[in-house]
Amino acid sequence: MRRYLIPVWCEGAENMSEQPRILGVTLARGGSKSVPMKNIRPILGIPLIAYTIAEALRSRWITRYLVSTDDKGIRQVALAYGAEAPFLRPAEFSTDTASSVGALQHAVGWTEQEEGMRYDYIIELMCTNPLKNVDDIDAALQKLITTGADSVIAVHRLDDHHPIRIKKIVDDKIVDFCLPEIPETRRQDLKPDAYVRSGSIYALRRDHLMVEGRRYGTENSRPYILPPKRAVNVDTEIDFLVAEKILEEAPRTYIKPVGDMKP
Repeated sequence: MRRYLIPVWCEGAENMSEQPRILGVTLARGGSKSVPMKNIRPILGIPLIAYTIAEALRSRWITRYLVSTDDKGIRQVALAYGAEAPFLRPAEFSTDTASSVGALQHAVGWTEQEEGMRYDYIIELMCTNPLKNVDDIDAALQKLITTGADSVIAVHRLDDHHPIRIKKIVDDKIVDFCLPEIPETRRQDLKPDAYVRSGSIYALRRDHLMVEGRRYGTENSRPYILPPKRAVNVDTEIDFLVAEKILEEAPRTYIKPVGDMKP
């Protein structure tokens, strides 16, 4: 069943007389080489993708939310947990080399053609980052709208993996990769703070995606800083164990198992 959600406007939002149309999209391809059928593999009995679906459906800002997948099994799971999955993504947007931009453009184009109306903003919510929550989603969208940014993307701070500590091997010798390191520098002395894209959340102007063909990277791309415990990206068996441990300590009891959803 289609869900159209009406935002509860936050203080400070611009142009409060008009409610922006915001499309939320989760891309969930069936092919996964690191962990087979990773996107619907359960963590504590809940399919990985369901954690993102549950938070997206709680958003105050998202007008419509859908899952774009090329896989019938993933589509079934998405529908069972309350998401829309109104199409199976065409093969050309589902290969190992297909870009996220192309898959998102397809989802937006399909939805706008169906509705006969354009959206103002798009937010991609990656299903491989199950620990983000609705507060992260809504805060990123509010920042996007109130700042007039091209995009707001989730990042998290690097500590042990600060760029100064990155090395390369040349002729069997360890050399600095890009920044010189002063020997014996302590972690707390590494400046400036360094951040890496978390994946997780990409909130952007509609035309930044559909016209400019980008999700981030302009001079007006802004950060939403995720705390480390909500920045876990699940891509390997070890990542599943880390996410499971965090969710055991802070369970999301409002997400309930639905039937037999084993991959």
